[in-house]
Amino acid sequence: MQASLQNFAKLTPHYPGVRAPLEPAVCRAWLDCLAPRLDQWFGPLGRPWEMQAWFSLVTTRPADLAPIQRLPHVDGTDPAQIAMMLYLHRPGPQSRQGGGTAFYRHRATGLEALTAADYPRYAAAVQAEVGRAGLPPAAYPTDGGPHFEQTHAVVGTFNSAVFYRGNILHSGVIDNTAPLSADPLAGRLTINAFFRPAAA
Repeated sequence: MQASLQNFAKLTPHYPGVRAPLEPAVCRAWLDCLAPRLDQWFGPLGRPWEMQAWFSLVTTRPADLAPIQRLPHVDGTDPAQIAMMLYLHRPGPQSRQGGGTAFYRHRATGLEALTAADYPRYAAAVQAEVGRAGLPPAAYPTDGGPHFEQTHAVVGTFNSAVFYRGNILHSGVIDNTAPLSADPLAGRLTINAFFRPAAA
């Protein structure tokens, strides 16, 4: 498997694991295939698409999660940015538990997606909740906890993918009791990608 040949590393503080960039030539080949479908599903926006992608492995133990990683999140507030999750993990503890992606509604505000205009109201509401109830437990927020309602969950079936606007509140469906392996052949391996319309 190509992923087993990659040099995985901690690339950003936000992702709870390690990543390795997908080769530019592979991204270009994918874009040739996916651009018409992105236009059909999310556009068209009248501009070509750009793509970044990584092999990704969730490896951070629940006890080691930063407070922000214990909540559903967005990848940004621009609804034109599209996220893709391609599930590559084989049957194992994470596959039996789903290993997919879930989407949420914030109960207090009713928000399911965040725009630049919505974000200050959402952030203030979350800060108020933390002030009253304390930080969320040290766990992946699979069920949404008391402040988020899960609206949909995608099962992480091998070689299937989900595409969604990156400003929708979401989280990985991670079993907080399962081992999180750094071995691409045993862990929760995905390819994460972001698609953006090129600058005008």
